[in-house]
Amino acid sequence: MPANRFNGNTNLGVGIGLRIPHYDHILSKKPTVDWFEIISENYMVDGGRPLAILDQILEQYKVIQHGVSLYFGSTDKLNFDHLRRLKAVLKRTKTPFLSDHLCWGSVDGTYTHDLLPMPYTMEAVKNTARRIRAVRDFLEVPICVENVSSYAEFHDSTMTEWEFLSAVVEAADCGILLDVNNIYVSSKNHDFNPYDYLNNVPHHRVGQIHIAGHSKFEKYLLDTHDHAPLDPVWKMYGHAIQLCGPTSTLLEWDASIPSFEEVHAEALKATKFLNAINVAKPIEAAA
Repeated sequence: MPANRFNGNTNLGVGIGLRIPHYDHILSKKPTVDWFEIISENYMVDGGRPLAILDQILEQYKVIQHGVSLYFGSTDKLNFDHLRRLKAVLKRTKTPFLSDHLCWGSVDGTYTHDLLPMPYTMEAVKNTARRIRAVRDFLEVPICVENVSSYAEFHDSTMTEWEFLSAVVEAADCGILLDVNNIYVSSKNHDFNPYDYLNNVPHHRVGQIHIAGHSKFEKYLLDTHDHAPLDPVWKMYGHAIQLCGPTSTLLEWDASIPSFEEVHAEALKATKFLNAINVAKPIEAAA
């Protein structure tokens, strides 16, 4: 299956997040890892240990940046001081693309530091796409937007989440970071078929895939990233790979972090799905 301009980095393979508990192991043991993901905001500083560690990592590994504060769905004016600091990190890492979330999280310059769901309306599509294009033009790097897990919905929505995501990325002409765990979590919280979501996004725009663990509570699922992905998420990942082709994949594990070896071994389970592309037919619509 040929690559497209959004998943053209098919040689990236499987990565894991660069996390503080693993610094010493990585720098001393130099394990074989396809790439590391960093949270951009952790390195938007003038100096100190974060940048010193990052520079050591960059000497040996490819790094891809993932952000948590661009808030493409907000209506505030863009913060160009923030974007200039972000651009400095981009130049340092030479990341092939930058990802952040399809959400909002700021009002009148006050930041919630949360990834809040959006109303799925054409007005929101136009505002979000305009901001994505403006950020991309300033940063001069391709952008992929990630679907978030959600726990509330807006009555004003006029389309499904996957219709909204599709409309935004087409209008912005950007890529998708497809988080299959977030789709599964939201599908249970809002009672929709997750395979309807997977089957109806523009697969040619998927530049990266995230997998992670979640936690089940009495009335909802929560995207916790504190253990390995569960079987339904791996099943959805296999389906997504069949639809999108070979796509760089990241395992997220951000709380109750075990040893480096355990996280890496879990991430490498994705390779069996990548190696099996085109062997099985995608699932039409199975819950």
